[in-house]
Amino acid sequence: MLSRWTAATIQVSAHCDLPCGVYDPAQARIEAQSVRAIIDKYHGTEDEVFRQRAVLIKEERADLVKHHLWVLWTDYFKPPHFEKYPQLHELFNEATKLSGASGAKGSLDPAIADQLLAKIDEIAAIFWETKQAA
Repeated sequence: MLSRWTAATIQVSAHCDLPCGVYDPAQARIEAQSVRAIIDKYHGTEDEVFRQRAVLIKEERADLVKHHLWVLWTDYFKPPHFEKYPQLHELFNEATKLSGASGAKGSLDPAIADQLLAKIDEIAAIFWETKQAA
């Protein structure tokens, strides 16, 4: 046991905390597409019970969008990415707000869902650029 404490340590580094390939902005996009589809279904019916269920499901999906964005923001992207893409923090901030209570979670406006999808696409483009460089 004492030998483990006194043994030389090896310092390693990686750009992510798990092996590459586990992160993908597609997860956030799929949930955002669900939000958009639910909004359409909500507006396509007069059934109040269906509408209530749609709102609950939409809010769950919007929370998942935010979760997947936060994972990318905090776990995948590292300081060198933010140096190369200075707009990245702002993109994530805008996207997470568009998925939250002041955005798609709290709204039934299809335009907000479309804005969210567009922000996710911008993040995805940068993500895939960083994967090409890795």
